[in-house]
Amino acid sequence: MTSETPLQEQPPDHYDAFADAYATANENGLFNRWYARPAVLDLLGDVTGRRILDAGCGSGPLLGDLRERGASVAGFDASPEMIRLAQQRLGDDAALQVADLSQSLPYGDESFDDALAVLVLHYLEDWSGPLQELRRVLKPGGRLVVVVNHPAIPLVMYPEVNYFATVAHEEEYDFGGVSATLTIWYRPLGAMSESFTAAGFRIAAIREPAVSPGTPPELLPSSASDPRRFIGFLFFALEAIA
Repeated sequence: MTSETPLQEQPPDHYDAFADAYATANENGLFNRWYARPAVLDLLGDVTGRRILDAGCGSGPLLGDLRERGASVAGFDASPEMIRLAQQRLGDDAALQVADLSQSLPYGDESFDDALAVLVLHYLEDWSGPLQELRRVLKPGGRLVVVVNHPAIPLVMYPEVNYFATVAHEEEYDFGGVSATLTIWYRPLGAMSESFTAAGFRIAAIREPAVSPGTPPELLPSSASDPRRFIGFLFFALEAIA
């Protein structure tokens, strides 16, 4: 369903109903295991000794990747079930909390070298407060990696959606046989850029990467062009301005 009238945003614990199915489906799925996670790690580069916050960490796969690479990690998610799964993955001593990105974050000013907002901002209509909070907890010069649904998706898949508006779109997903309805807020690239700048960030990089070189061929989409590249997510590396 598409609407120019804002839909009610999903409750913070919306993912609780299908947390296990979501985590299982994405563990080795194309879009997370072979596309988003490798691209985020590539944007971050060497993270040895860096303190990194994962905002909307889900079941914690990126936190696990970063910890293996020598980072000190913390994460939060609005879904208690997701945090339970992340705790199982990372251990009882992992720095995990239930928190809502649309509210004040439970961290001090300039607590982190880097932060991630991977596939979380596009669930929110208003980015101003969340981005300001992420800027607050970052050290000056710190990095924020943002991953969102590509703004060109409506042009390809939902032509009735006004590209130049901030529009809520309900989409049906299947996670290993468990169906879920997610509300994605689409907005144009220019609106994203303005939100980043207003919150105190400088855009250091924008990427539309190919999938990881090791992606199993059977997971790649059928395409007359290069199946390793498709319009999926848009990746930003932002720098916190001093």
